[in-house]
Amino acid sequence: MRSKWTTKDLGDIAEVTKLAGFEFTKYIEYTKEGEIIALRALNLRNGKLDLTDIKRIHRNVSDSLVRSKLYINDILLTYTGNGYGDCAIISENDKYHLAPNICKITPNAELVDAYYLYAYVRSYLFYQQMTSHIVGSGQPTIPMKTLRILSVPIPNIETQQKISSIISAFDEKIELNNKINENLEQQAQAIFKSWFVDFEPWGGVCPEDWEQGCLLDIADYLNGLAMQKYRPLDNEVGMPVLKIKELRRGSCDDSSDLCSSSIKSEYIINNGDVIFSWSGSLLVDFWCGGTCGLNQHLFKVTSNKYDKWFYYSWTEFHLERFIAVAADKATTMGHIKRDELKKAEVLIPSERDYAKIGGLLEPIYEMIISNKIENFRLSSLRDTLLPKLMSGEIDVSDIQI
Repeated sequence: MRSKWTTKDLGDIAEVTKLAGFEFTKYIEYTKEGEIIALRALNLRNGKLDLTDIKRIHRNVSDSLVRSKLYINDILLTYTGNGYGDCAIISENDKYHLAPNICKITPNAELVDAYYLYAYVRSYLFYQQMTSHIVGSGQPTIPMKTLRILSVPIPNIETQQKISSIISAFDEKIELNNKINENLEQQAQAIFKSWFVDFEPWGGVCPEDWEQGCLLDIADYLNGLAMQKYRPLDNEVGMPVLKIKELRRGSCDDSSDLCSSSIKSEYIINNGDVIFSWSGSLLVDFWCGGTCGLNQHLFKVTSNKYDKWFYYSWTEFHLERFIAVAADKATTMGHIKRDELKKAEVLIPSERDYAKIGGLLEPIYEMIISNKIENFRLSSLRDTLLPKLMSGEIDVSDIQI
């Protein structure tokens, strides 16, 4: 049990390294033809790799910087910036290389199971340790020498492997749901394009009885509140605040701000609501991370006339253009103005065609939302179990994996 466990410094059970600044400026040059993906802080999200926006380097450059090459079971961690604490684990050799602002943690296989260490680095327990040692205000950072002395609970290897098996079972189911949702989203986009862009059912011509409008004609885009003005009242527990960070992650946690639960009901977000981040990281998604309050810089998208599949699909359709507009206007943080919603054209089908298309798209998005809600529950259960497993509160010795 817990009394038999030890606690070790991270640097005693793993090698912690980063790409030196001079190495990056002197040797690394991004190139579209590069064979190796250079992983940056934005490529770590929700405990896994996000390869939506990647940079590449040539293999010979990666081979010349051996200390910052990445191999199977290397753990990546963002140690600086507002996204510090994001992490991922490498599952392939000869594919990735470190870029600035993230470090790699290479576990000593004789002392610690790689997935066990990854699960702990991803946990809120480790994040709390990091937060207590952060220095700097504009660019929060934890120095490497400090990171190496953060403590890790270390049971025997057999116990570590059992804990890894339990946690990885949750992760595998979550990942399966994510892959299913990716496939469903691709299907939905293909159907949308077929009907609303290519007009395939009508031989490539838009039906004459369809109407033209804009996003503001089909949905209401409610901007959130400046939640620092709506803190929990005395003796009130409050509820989490949905900001861009939480939207990107898909959930709130103990680090999320709190607001009063007495805010107006229209600013309260529930599972399945469509949220559009119009500032900073522009994205539109179905929120499935529990009840929370809507912060400014986010739109809650609703409609009294049209269904969720319709206004979500059209908002997503224009997202790429919105991102380009925000990038052109960016000074400190790119954003779009409400006028852009008015410029965003939509097609409104006849009642009969609307029902046909909805019959195809609505079940797909209902399944996506259902899977996202299940993932939220699985993640919550996993994160609740993890500290109990790692503290010895739950004895895994009799658990058969």
